[in-house]
Amino acid sequence: MRTTLDGTYFPSQEEMLQVMRTITNKQRGCVQMEPVTVRKSTKDEIKALSRKIERLLKDKNGKLYQDNVAKFGVPEEYVKKAFSEEVLMDAVRSGKATFYLAFKNRDEILGFAQVIEGNSTAVELDRIVVFPGHERMGIGTKLLKRAIADQKRKKAKSIIVTAGRDEAHARAFYEKNGFKKVKEEVVKSSWGKDIPLILYRFQLRCT
Repeated sequence: MRTTLDGTYFPSQEEMLQVMRTITNKQRGCVQMEPVTVRKSTKDEIKALSRKIERLLKDKNGKLYQDNVAKFGVPEEYVKKAFSEEVLMDAVRSGKATFYLAFKNRDEILGFAQVIEGNSTAVELDRIVVFPGHERMGIGTKLLKRAIADQKRKKAKSIIVTAGRDEAHARAFYEKNGFKKVKEEVVKSSWGKDIPLILYRFQLRCT
């Protein structure tokens, strides 16, 4: 900023450039995304996660319901129980499950990842879910990287994950992030449906 002797204000070149960038971004419809943070969940955050999932799953036409329930023919009773506060809290208390949550503004949950620790050889990435309206913003990648870094610190040897054979987007996501295809298999679900899956592995350290 420059000011003449008579008090007239003249913006500096840097200020003018900033104004022009702001105008251009508005014209293009560009919106600056607020910072996303990923951290391990607290007990209160697990409760908030359960409530959010329950609320989103009530929309039968919504993406979360269609991608995670309708696609695999999962009974609604099974889904409600699987994401209930009681079941999620029990998983954390057992010490075998870790939840990583992605946040905006410190309290808005955008998505989550769940890792299940089975043995010293491998841990299972049970699921990564990015909630509707926040896809394709790199949130899934942030969740995955946080989980990988944490499991490396815990000295896990590898991470395994399964994706539906027909889930092209999920398969591409894992392959892009270094997961290697191990095998294809058809698994009988607990609700009696055969589900074709592909097993992937991410090697954390040499065996």
